[in-house]
Amino acid sequence: MRAVVIAAFGQVEEADLVEAVRNAGDATIALVAERGGAVVGHVMFSPMHEPERCLGLAPVSVVPESQGQGIGAALIRAGIERARHEGWRGVFVLGHADYYPRFGFSPEAARDFASPFAGPHFMFLPLTTDAPLEGRARYAAAFGD
Repeated sequence: MRAVVIAAFGQVEEADLVEAVRNAGDATIALVAERGGAVVGHVMFSPMHEPERCLGLAPVSVVPESQGQGIGAALIRAGIERARHEGWRGVFVLGHADYYPRFGFSPEAARDFASPFAGPHFMFLPLTTDAPLEGRARYAAAFGD
């Protein structure tokens, strides 16, 4: 997994984050995409400390030679569907403002959550009718390290 994440981002920071989240037992949903028996993509969702029953999506990684083929989108959609099925109330993401809205993420939906990541790249996707609309948004501890 580490090699996939490093290849996707061209640096080790995101791979270190994946390992820290996994080592803390916070990789609640982790999915991979395979092609020809090799892992070419990975997505991870971890529980937020706040709000209750919400997840953070990060990171989504696809090896460079497989990017632009819908692999990352398929992983994200599958992860969101699994989160919905498992009864999670919503998902936060910090990412490209032009990419994540296609999955239903919205910076407007995240606007009333206090977070050090607040801004146009901080987005929220409610999954249930009782999803929180405001409060604090705190990622798993590994995101602060």
